[in-house]
Amino acid sequence: MDTGLVLKTLESAVKNRTITGDLIIHTDLGSQYTSDDYNQRLTELHIRHSYNRKGCPYDNAPVESFHASLKKECVYPVPVFENYETAAAVLFEYVHAFYNRKRIHSSLGYQTPLQVEIATLTSQMAA
Repeated sequence: MDTGLVLKTLESAVKNRTITGDLIIHTDLGSQYTSDDYNQRLTELHIRHSYNRKGCPYDNAPVESFHASLKKECVYPVPVFENYETAAAVLFEYVHAFYNRKRIHSSLGYQTPLQVEIATLTSQMAA
């Protein structure tokens, strides 16, 4: 993975979300995340960067769990995607229509990520 791809993803997230209050992004120590360009952009956006400890995958357990679910529920059942566009569409549908909106998570108190996000935003607006 190159720095350009993670910068593009960061820009997409910032464009599609309103940043309220302190924001922390947590990543592993991959070269794309430790690059000067990536960290400079985080600084410009006033986003604090948190890293995994070296050799400690448990620091990123939620993301590791997501990747396991994605592979088990979405990728492995499909022997081969017809092309890149089909794969991208299937993955987008899985994440945005199913995983975030319908799939409950024990780590979130058996709520969906969307339910937790709405509750968090509602709480912030009430404060």
